[in-house]
Amino acid sequence: MPPRNRLLKNIIYTIILIQPLVVFGQRAHIAVNAAQVLNNIPANLYGSCIEDVNHEIYGGLYDQRIFGESFEEPKPNPSFKNWTVYDGNWTQTNDGIKVNGGPGFKLVNNKPLTGDYTLQVQLKFIKTGLNAGLLLNVDKAGMGADNFYGYEVSIDARRQMLVLGKHLNNWIPVKEEKININGSDWTTLKVAVNGNKLSVYLNDAKEPALVYTDEKQPFPAGKIALRTFDAEVEYRSLMVTQGSKTEKLSFEAAPVPAVSSAWDGFNTTQSGSFSIDTEHAFNGSQSQVIVHEGGSGIIGVANSSLNRWGIALRKGQTFAGSIYLKAQNLQGPVTVALQSADGRKVYALQNIANISSTWKAYQFRLTSNTTDPKARFAFYIAKKGKLWADQITLMTTGKDQFKGLPLRADIAVKMQQQGLNFVRYGGTMVNAPGYRFKKMIGERSKRPPYKGHWYPYSTNGFGIEDFLQFCEAAGFEAAFAINIEETPQDAADMVEYLKGSINTTWGKKRAQNGHPQPYKVKYFEIGNEEVIFNGDNAAEYDHYIERFTILHKAMHAKDASIKFINSAWWRPGSANMERVFKALNGKADYWDLHTDADAPNSGLKVDSTLTNMQALFKKWVPDYKMKCAIFEENGGRHDLGRALGHATTLNAVRRHGDFVLTSCAANALQALGQNDNGWDQGQIFYTPSQVWGMPPFYSQQMAARNHQPLRISSDVDKGLDVTATLSSDGKTLVIHIVNPSNQTIQTDLQIAGFKNRKPTAKVSLLSGAVNAENTPEHPDLISTKTNDHIFNGDLIQHDLPANSYTILRFER
Repeated sequence: MPPRNRLLKNIIYTIILIQPLVVFGQRAHIAVNAAQVLNNIPANLYGSCIEDVNHEIYGGLYDQRIFGESFEEPKPNPSFKNWTVYDGNWTQTNDGIKVNGGPGFKLVNNKPLTGDYTLQVQLKFIKTGLNAGLLLNVDKAGMGADNFYGYEVSIDARRQMLVLGKHLNNWIPVKEEKININGSDWTTLKVAVNGNKLSVYLNDAKEPALVYTDEKQPFPAGKIALRTFDAEVEYRSLMVTQGSKTEKLSFEAAPVPAVSSAWDGFNTTQSGSFSIDTEHAFNGSQSQVIVHEGGSGIIGVANSSLNRWGIALRKGQTFAGSIYLKAQNLQGPVTVALQSADGRKVYALQNIANISSTWKAYQFRLTSNTTDPKARFAFYIAKKGKLWADQITLMTTGKDQFKGLPLRADIAVKMQQQGLNFVRYGGTMVNAPGYRFKKMIGERSKRPPYKGHWYPYSTNGFGIEDFLQFCEAAGFEAAFAINIEETPQDAADMVEYLKGSINTTWGKKRAQNGHPQPYKVKYFEIGNEEVIFNGDNAAEYDHYIERFTILHKAMHAKDASIKFINSAWWRPGSANMERVFKALNGKADYWDLHTDADAPNSGLKVDSTLTNMQALFKKWVPDYKMKCAIFEENGGRHDLGRALGHATTLNAVRRHGDFVLTSCAANALQALGQNDNGWDQGQIFYTPSQVWGMPPFYSQQMAARNHQPLRISSDVDKGLDVTATLSSDGKTLVIHIVNPSNQTIQTDLQIAGFKNRKPTAKVSLLSGAVNAENTPEHPDLISTKTNDHIFNGDLIQHDLPANSYTILRFER
């Protein structure tokens, strides 16, 4: 879900988690009747959602160790005196500064203000987007769209709206006022900060356009910043007034080498130079150029992988790579190497001679002579000449890759160990205009980069087909989403490519690309969270109905066995829902419902939502065909509370049986310290050299390992969340119990209809502090403990620890 549409959810989740569920010493009673089967349980219940947010793919599962492989990133921002850049490409103008459009780019002044002040700036939109403006009383700023505390005052030129909001590592809209401006003209934006009161003025107006007094949680005076959200904008005349003193803030900057910003240049020559060629790239829009003017010394560039964490090496580990090069009057070879972070130690190198004057791929293999978790890859020249470079690949080999695929084996295996049996590839990434299937197939080096939603310089090195190969190798049922603006012909060709015989035009292309057999994928989602950005918009729902219908017709004609998922945003109180349902029922097999799972007892809300959804479906069409698929079970945390939220969500889905296809916890992966969207919710975390499960990983694993296909009758009191399940042969009974309270609960359990049970039962337990997380230093702090317990007699007494998920497994 995009940051701008989360509203108050992050705050609400926090409030829920800090309000304890108190139980005052009473005993709880659970009654299970194995003779009363209520419904089947979805076979594909144990799902996960993966997309390229927080670098789940590019820098994560995808084995490519070079980050910035296509040199699409512009040269770095200048080093601005007294300013810190947090995302975006900020460049000086004659009397100010401008920035490209992107998700929450900000430029923060390093000097905090104290006391009351007035901040004023002039801005104009070069390309309109969501909004642009000022940040006030900023604290705890970091990379990422909403990663800071403070107020935002911005102008939305498209909607002609003045917007005021708050950020606490999220986005909380506070107030809006209608305005009348020309976004392409200079607009003066002025904010007077007087204690907890903000007064906002536009242009020469003497009366404020907006006034807000923060009575609940005012931010103290702090830093100020410029910020844009998806708008290319220019600023000038930034002034701050305190008392009788007014100061104009400048943007002094030191020049930086023209090296693509994911790379670092190094130069020991007297006169070598760097430049970025935007006209003759091999692929994408630009390539890196290095010039050696002769004499001694070397000049080159180095890459330290995602976030400049370093490339983790083991002694004897071999990497295979390729690099596209061309040269002009180059008198020596190009050297590729694995080095220490500072470049002083060389762990492996290879010289590539006779570089062509036209683009050509050169292969290399590098075997490290040492272990270093923070190494870098570099290439350089030591002789006179000019060198162009583009499309660089560096991947592991052998056991480090998952079943011969370009995937990190340690991450892929960890996902298998979680017990997943269904993985959905989708999310807001598919809403990017450049996200198109035909750009994702064939030779990786020729797949065009595109402007992604989460990362502006996204690679197509991993796409839908690569995802399907991963699921095929891992044994996961696969589902994926496509952009709703795909053409009908391209959508039909996609189905033929994935599922057609080799005698078809596109099936033959698939075989030529290395996969002769058709893929067994059957779940196709059209879009993602459609009609979410601008609220409950009837025209947008109509557009989605139109696009779904067109694409469904084209795709269904190619393969009638496909199961289609409708991604229109679910608003149960909206009259638009009935219209969407009636238009798509019979075409869409499932409606994608996105739920929340941060609170330990989240399943209660999920249960209610599913009950209401099913009732509405039946009301609208009594013999309805469409069911539900939970393709994103979202939240903002990855602690034990979230693990319990997932467990109670699974309990809720069990109660709704065949109505729900799966529940895909979001998100599958997260790079340590990487949070691009405020939804800090990875189930599996990783660094270049380590992979470990967070508490939700273990609740999923527990549930999957103890899956049984039949739900049987269970009654419970005292705030526990319980489901009971039975094997098809009636020999195994499993009880899932979540205690979401902060107190141990003593429990009496009675089991009927399960005679001749063995006295020894398996007890699996996940418990601890509700906000506890696993760390690289303590990766198993919160993990499952399984033991055998003796339970004699008809009445079983068992204590359920506070904040716990317990599974009791009985056999007979």
